[in-house]
Amino acid sequence: MALFSYQKKEVVQKFQRSDLDTGSSEVQIALLTARIRQLTEHFKIHKKDNHSRMGLVKAVSRRKKLLNYLRTTKPDAYMKLIADLDLRK
Repeated sequence: MALFSYQKKEVVQKFQRSDLDTGSSEVQIALLTARIRQLTEHFKIHKKDNHSRMGLVKAVSRRKKLLNYLRTTKPDAYMKLIADLDLRK
């Protein structure tokens, strides 16, 4: 249920700061968001998959921590990322 390599590569290319950037906060948040969306679709079909649900909760928690870090260090990048990912409405 992990992201395919081509999906991961697309997300990284869209949100990276430079050509070699694969670990910045923006990229990590975007990858976690893609994974969370994928798991959310999975749970619409498999309602009783509680083990994977724990993974979803952990991913949401990690994304929240990264978003808080980005908001305090780079508010402009935070606002742009929120708009690009459609996280807050």
